[in-house]
Parts: sequence; C-alpha cells; structure tokens
Amino acid sequence: MTTIHHPTATEVFAVIDGQDLDTLGDLFTDNGSLVFGNNPAMVGPEQIRTGVREFYATVGALAHTILNEWTVGEQTIVELSVTYHRLDGQQVTIPVVSIWRLTPTGKIDDYRVYFDLAPVYA
Repeated sequence: MTTIHHPTATEVFAVIDGQDLDTLGDLFTDNGSLVFGNNPAMVGPEQIRTGVREFYATVGALAHTILNEWTVGEQTIVELSVTYHRLDGQQVTIPVVSIWRLTPTGKIDDYRVYFDLAPVYA
C-alpha cells in the first residue's frame, strides 16, 4: 500500500525559504495555480517555477515564521510573519496569509498569498 504524503506548512515554507524551485513545482498538480495578491495566476509547475524565480531575483532572501495555522479538510490557512532581505541589505518584515488546497494525491491545486509587498520595495 502506498502512503500519500500531504506536505505540512512547515515543509512548504522550508521549500519556499530555501528557494528550491524544483521541489516547489513538484508540490503542485499539473493545473495547480499560485496567485500572489491581485496578480494573475501562475498555472502549472513550470509557470509557477518561472514566476517564483523572477520574484526571488527581486529579493536577497526570505524567511517565513508561522504564527497560526488552521487545516480544515483539504484547506490550509496560515498566518505568517515574513522577513524579506532586500537587495540593498535592509530587512523588512510584513504580515502574510497563505491559503492552499490539497488534492487527495497530496498535491496543491490552489495556492493564494495575501500580502502588501510595498514595504519590501520602498
């Protein structure tokens, strides 16, 4: 019998903070989507890898701290404090809420990030 792994929030954010684009893409279904704020959805692992790679190029590093986490059925909601290391050497910490839905196969098919990135680029 095959056990299906459902990634935890700690695992998901370790992948994001580690900037591991291969593993990040592997977390999603073939048609899975990732939406940052009010930007258009990135759909599918390759588009997600490309879009997140472009985002990573605008910051030096990032670190997520989980403040609260709720899982209801296949939905996970996480309240975070995220510290961005800017390219000018400064750090900015902002509040973030991430919400994703897992399929029965343990893959993400819908991931949404709610934040105001203005302070990161100010």
